[in-house]
Amino acid sequence: MNALKVPKRTIALFVLPCLLLYILLVFIPILVSFYTSMLDWNGIGKSSFIGLNNFKELFTKDPVFWPSVGRTLLFALFSMAEIPFALFVAILISRYVRKPNFLVSSYFLPVILSVVVIGQLWKTIYNPASLGGMLNQLLMAVGLEHWTKPWLTDPKVAIFALFFVSLWQYLGYHVLIQFTGIQNIPSEIYEAAKIDGAEGLTADRYITLPMVLPIFKISIVLSVIGSLQAFDMIMVMTGGGPAHATDVISTHMYNMSFLSMRYGYGSAMASFLVLECLAVTIVLNAVFRKLEDKFS
Repeated sequence: MNALKVPKRTIALFVLPCLLLYILLVFIPILVSFYTSMLDWNGIGKSSFIGLNNFKELFTKDPVFWPSVGRTLLFALFSMAEIPFALFVAILISRYVRKPNFLVSSYFLPVILSVVVIGQLWKTIYNPASLGGMLNQLLMAVGLEHWTKPWLTDPKVAIFALFFVSLWQYLGYHVLIQFTGIQNIPSEIYEAAKIDGAEGLTADRYITLPMVLPIFKISIVLSVIGSLQAFDMIMVMTGGGPAHATDVISTHMYNMSFLSMRYGYGSAMASFLVLECLAVTIVLNAVFRKLEDKFS
């Protein structure tokens, strides 16, 4: 069978429109953001070039920035911890549920809901018991009154309350990805392993995990990058409060750019976020490349 040979010029001709569109919508805005990060500008009037002063202030004088970076990284860590659980759920569904599509679709339902709807729903759940908060009322009903808290107004627990909502919303997304990867593993491999006495957890360790590793990598990268860019859920539920206790890089950037009208300073944070996402992606790719070499 002869392979179809296509001239490189033809390939380039078909790729060029998408490449130009990608450059226009991704690379040029990034470059513009880097440029505006070197300006003292309110986003409307005249601007003045100040070099790296925005970055200097960001790294050395901003009391909110580094804590927000820590919360952003913690958000990414929590999201990564969700992926093994999603894989475990996907394995259980594919193994023990006869018609799993409905169950997987049910898990996926929160993903397609509006963030505003989810935020308002969980704000109601987290409300104090006197305002009808379901969580606090449930804790009181089972005799755990000492566990009740003002979940979204206590600076010590508010960020973790937001973490839980995000994990709840996107669990079905990653379950679907992992489930699809497991379904694509040929059943003959499991049957051959069963003949050799490998089934259950043993088969998962030596067959399922190595073969879904590329899919697992996709979930990890998507969850981490999505967590580093977390914005909408936090703005709906807390707006970064109380007292900046739930601010992450994106919310702090929004507040500085559009509320404090320091567009150049906000662009400096945006530039930092782009570089952070790029660095994390490079590290994750390097880690998974070693894992794939190990299991290949």
